[in-house]
Amino acid sequence: MSSGSRLPRLAGLVAWACLGTTAVPAQQIPAELARQRHEYAEWLATAAVSPFAALVQRPLGGGLTIGPPDTDIPLDSLVQHRLALRNGVVSLEQAGSTRPVARGRPVPLGRYHLVLAGGGPGAAVIVYEAHPNHFTPPTYYPYDPRLVLAVTLRPAERPATRRVLGPDGQDVEASEAGTVAVTVGGAAITLTVRRIPDPDGEESELEIFFRDASNGSGTYPAGRFVRLEPLGVDRFRLDLNRARNPFCAYNTIFACPAPWRGNAFAAAIPAGEQYHGTTP
Repeated sequence: MSSGSRLPRLAGLVAWACLGTTAVPAQQIPAELARQRHEYAEWLATAAVSPFAALVQRPLGGGLTIGPPDTDIPLDSLVQHRLALRNGVVSLEQAGSTRPVARGRPVPLGRYHLVLAGGGPGAAVIVYEAHPNHFTPPTYYPYDPRLVLAVTLRPAERPATRRVLGPDGQDVEASEAGTVAVTVGGAAITLTVRRIPDPDGEESELEIFFRDASNGSGTYPAGRFVRLEPLGVDRFRLDLNRARNPFCAYNTIFACPAPWRGNAFAAAIPAGEQYHGTTP
């Protein structure tokens, strides 16, 4: 599961005097977005590595023991295993057998799955149970086409990398991609955009982690993520209807990202994923 110098005027931005909760009927949601939401809900409900199925997360450090009550990660009905880190390679050892553990790839372990997440000093081990037992499907605000914005990405003047928490709560090395300017509720804002590495090592995504006046009153208190989608050279679609919660909104074992400096809308953004209560 994305600084603040003067920006040029951008064509094609959408502005309005005040955001309200009135929006177009739900049946006008684009078919592609409706399909994505359906597939995401199915994944959350059934995936072996759904955040709802996560039991525990521990820093890998120099290695961990797993299984009986006196181990680092006690798990019912599991004989002792050891996660070892040697020369940068992580392996799972048990009774003389050894198998490598690749980052982001689930490893079956009895009725559990084990995942090595993050990298470097921030590497962590997450254990998932076979099936989520407290799944709550996501809910969304009515789709509002006024919140689909065409923006220009202004590259960072001094590109740099920094360690941040991604949507999945994992510590990653993100690069500063630049900024985009939008106007919401009559107020202009410049948003920082970062490239967040994909957990599976695929192409990084352009992400914006933002807060708005709805946080804690309809949306997750810590804020939400939204991804930029390419339209052409330096042009992107910023669709706030696609704003989504970080994994910490589903399960408290995941760390919550800290707000990105300056990425705070003064107005409420009644779009995208909602939040209705405490996480388990």
